Amino acid sequence: MCVNGVQIPLEKPQTLLGFLKEQGYNIHRIAVERNEKIEAKESYADIQLNDGDVIEVVSFMGGGTL
Repeated sequence: MCVNGVQIPLEKPQTLLGFLKEQGYNIHRIAVERNEKIEAKESYADIQLNDGDVIEVVSFMGGGTL
């Protein structure tokens, strides 16, 4: 599968939630697009990843004004 433009082998059956936790993502501070569809956080545990998936993970950043 492709994650943020990098090919990553899917070595075992895995849910999106399991993958994100394994990779160290803070689930509360990201949004995930899978195959051009934004996935709801409530669904992460139910989504089974596939070899051909294209995943984009976007982190939310805090900031201020200039």
